[in-house]
Amino acid sequence: MFISAKRPALQTGTATTMDLSLAAPPPADDEQVETLFSVSQLARQLGVTARTIRFYEDKKLICPQRAGTTRVYAPRDRARLILILRGKRLGFSLREIKEFLDLYDADPAHRLQTRQLQQAVRRRVARLHEQRAAIEESLAELNEIDRQCEAVLAGTAG
Repeated sequence: MFISAKRPALQTGTATTMDLSLAAPPPADDEQVETLFSVSQLARQLGVTARTIRFYEDKKLICPQRAGTTRVYAPRDRARLILILRGKRLGFSLREIKEFLDLYDADPAHRLQTRQLQQAVRRRVARLHEQRAAIEESLAELNEIDRQCEAVLAGTAG
């Protein structure tokens, strides 16, 4: 599960708490009327394009219902999209995100899902530390080159 976090609202700019766990919301009771979203409504709410949503649908990460020929998205699809977008922002591949989402359905206790997520997060953190070290090394080298250029230019200016 991706842990809940305080994040800015996508439309209003005000702070809101969004559940960013991999746990999809429980299915609605038969008596409850489920809110459905069109692709444009969902895209606007999440700050993505309709094409992005259709891309995730093509990758079988979400499965909208149909109302005639129109795709309609349930709150579960919306929750999954939020998780997909967060996973991508954190650097996870679509394959990894799909595995996390599939584990939710296969593991009612979510222990396997949580364990695998933790392992993936630790691998991602290690990769980011490696990248940061490489970036710091490159910056140091570039700064040294800049210093040398500055010295050469100062020597030729006088």
